[in-house]
Amino acid sequence: MDSNTWALLADLHIAAKRTKAARGVVMADNLTAVVRDLTALPTLPSAVLIAGDCSFGEGEADDYATLGDLLQPLRSAGMTLHFMTGNHDNRDNLRAAFGIRAGEGTKFGRHVAVVQTPLANWFLLDSLDPKIAVAGRLGDAQRAWLAAALDAHAQKPAILVAHHYLDDGVGKQPLQDTKEFLEIIVSRKQVKAFIYGHSHDWKVSRHASGIHLINLPPVGYVFSAGKPAGWVLATMQADGIRLQLKCVDRNHPMHGQVVPLEWRRE
Repeated sequence: MDSNTWALLADLHIAAKRTKAARGVVMADNLTAVVRDLTALPTLPSAVLIAGDCSFGEGEADDYATLGDLLQPLRSAGMTLHFMTGNHDNRDNLRAAFGIRAGEGTKFGRHVAVVQTPLANWFLLDSLDPKIAVAGRLGDAQRAWLAAALDAHAQKPAILVAHHYLDDGVGKQPLQDTKEFLEIIVSRKQVKAFIYGHSHDWKVSRHASGIHLINLPPVGYVFSAGKPAGWVLATMQADGIRLQLKCVDRNHPMHGQVVPLEWRRE
């Protein structure tokens, strides 16, 4: 098991009924294929990060019960699971299903964490705001926590993860406090990457500040024909990160694509 390697998943959309299908895809079948691929790796990642929209609908308890069954082989293999909430999730039901404690976000009702690894610190954020439906928001309290947490862990590269994407003027359901979020992370040079899901579109780009923007593919269904469904194997390195796309459909032309990223300089 490699502590510098993580599996990155997003947009699972698992329903209580395993045969539930959407956009021509049985989501549980896709997740089963991903779990099978993960457990067959010659060296297992130490952690599996799920960047939100674990549930198909509104985060019913039965959805998470099915999800737990589907993910059990990963836990049995010793991989740590990290969950973030998306707009299709229910924070309380997710916590109850997987024994997640509120932790550092207790005071402001969100699920956040700092996970330290040998080469980087991961900051897991919670962009679910039920008051605004599909779009996301971190909120004042979480942003204040993030600023303080980044300052307290400035010795290593920081990788930030949330469900919602930044507001670039194009996407219709972004992180609504993008401006305030960027004010925190751009000036803190230890922040190297922001990882997210929500758009069901595998894409790697770069903010003007040099921060890498990593849009994870969906495990469940894609929004546009021809886009890949799958997950990403992320291997941290001293000066960057290596991403490898793993498609559910191994015949997809992008299956196995490797994207090496070098961190911005401090």
